[in-house]
Amino acid sequence: MRVSVQSVERALDVLEALAEHGGEAGLSEIAARTGLPYGTIHRLLQTLLSRGYVRQESDRRYALGGGLVRLGGIAESMVAVWAQPYLSRMVELSGETANLAVLEGDFIVYVAQVPSPRRLRMFAEVGRRVLPHSTAVGKVVLAWRPAAEAVTVFERTGMPRRTPNTITDVAAMRTELDLVRSRGYAMDLGEEELGVHCLAVPVWDGDRVIAAMSVSGPAERIDALDRDELAEGMRKIALDFGAELSPP
Repeated sequence: MRVSVQSVERALDVLEALAEHGGEAGLSEIAARTGLPYGTIHRLLQTLLSRGYVRQESDRRYALGGGLVRLGGIAESMVAVWAQPYLSRMVELSGETANLAVLEGDFIVYVAQVPSPRRLRMFAEVGRRVLPHSTAVGKVVLAWRPAAEAVTVFERTGMPRRTPNTITDVAAMRTELDLVRSRGYAMDLGEEELGVHCLAVPVWDGDRVIAAMSVSGPAERIDALDRDELAEGMRKIALDFGAELSPP
């Protein structure tokens, strides 16, 4: 039986509303997202302020606070541990290195990896930060975000060219993200590093994509695989991982 504590649920609703507004929002925006009365939101914010999980800006808007950084770092390390058996299944499926990555601000961060058993293999160092436009994991994470949000990210980063294959045009990237959504996976065909190809699938938490899982390897080996068959197997593994992360 699910036990619900209303005040806790409402406090989490407020934090999630701030997160969905890019980490900062006013009372009216929080109210529109949560449906809570202004008085209730104000009381919850005062408690969150006192614990450092929220801060108030000079313009009286509210933002996520530094108290979440410590929790986030611990949670991220735990997620990396939980991901290991699922990434191992992807290595068994593909024979290539498997990765877990998340979007932090405008950057993709690799948070877990299981290497290929092959002598020639690809590594994306855990903790490495890359821009999303040149990576399969970045495309996957942004494909299911509102189009305006994805465009804003690309406009901020400038979409620098990493290789001759990098997509550097916003309109072309919007077309690419449409393709990612329609087929359910993304490809990086030497767009971040020449000679390296990558296939990525989304990790779902309910109706949200919260991360991406990928396999990467030398271009000729990835191209020799049946992409649709590999993607289907990877999606099943990613769905199992997402189910472990999701609340009951």
